[in-house]
Amino acid sequence: MRILVTGGAGFIGSALVRHLIENTDHEVLNLDKLTYAGTLSTVERVADSPRYRFVQADICDAAAVRAAIAGFRPDVITHLAAESHVDRSIDGPGAFIQTNLVGTFVMLSEARAYWQGLDDAARAAFRFHHISTDEVYGSLGETGLFTEDTPYDPRSPYSASKAGSDHLVSAWGHTYGLPVLITNCSNNYGPYHFPEKLIPLMIVRALAGESLPVYGKGDQVRDWLYVEDHVRALQTVFEQGEVGRTYNVGGNNEKQNLEVVRTVCTILDRLRPRADGKGYAEQIAYVADRPGHDKRYAIDAGRIRDELGWEPRETFETGIEKTVRWYLDNEAWWRPIVEERQAATRRGLAA
Repeated sequence: MRILVTGGAGFIGSALVRHLIENTDHEVLNLDKLTYAGTLSTVERVADSPRYRFVQADICDAAAVRAAIAGFRPDVITHLAAESHVDRSIDGPGAFIQTNLVGTFVMLSEARAYWQGLDDAARAAFRFHHISTDEVYGSLGETGLFTEDTPYDPRSPYSASKAGSDHLVSAWGHTYGLPVLITNCSNNYGPYHFPEKLIPLMIVRALAGESLPVYGKGDQVRDWLYVEDHVRALQTVFEQGEVGRTYNVGGNNEKQNLEVVRTVCTILDRLRPRADGKGYAEQIAYVADRPGHDKRYAIDAGRIRDELGWEPRETFETGIEKTVRWYLDNEAWWRPIVEERQAATRRGLAA
């Protein structure tokens, strides 16, 4: 098949591009604006494949999107392009409304126009797959799991913009008959993660001898999903998923943020000990919490397991070991990003 991936130079999108080129026979068009969080170095190792091509374009630019779709003629559009950092959404929500809501509207409009022009067989086979987040469901208490039927209750500008984009996709399916799929995933981690996010941020700051900022008490709970497990799930859904269906994708790895940070420190103590013989955990510093910080997310991934046969292969223990080793081995990738794009700067204090 021909798969158009929006946001294919970002963290999850690039992992999907690499996976599809290296493990399938699908052709891939990577459409990415190349914002601060996107870099073509993430797909460098597959860029020479005859099944890969790249177009630099903004998903809010209808003419550019239309031209890319017309030139590639995709069987599937997997829509990952989004502003995704909660702290940045607190400081500047406008960009999130523009990209995540307006951009999704443009993608749906252009996908619908293209789909309507296909022959009957191609129309029946076409899929528009929207990739979203568990944060649209709000915050859980001490117990319980998000399911596909959990009411939406977004708490941050980021999650509100993603919730709105989910509703747009669902509406285009109901109103216009566009064959849509939605997946909502838990916190991803792994190689090529932009180093403003928790795990890579802790790794790069630890190696620099800097403080490791833990928000509040560090007792917020997240379900961690290794990114390569996630992209296998995405492939499974757009190949086998039922049109109009939502699938939650989780890693079955609930961890408090403080536990995640301490685990990173322990692995670094073993693989790259500090010169003074002390542990990296001594660098942990508790800082002002994020405004409106959700307490707990956890996903019930039973539907995708039972209906489509997908399960994560990595535990948190195996995935975090691979992740830390990757950052140690690929300093040439992340160091320029940290220095040139101020990736490690604290944001989201809503001062």
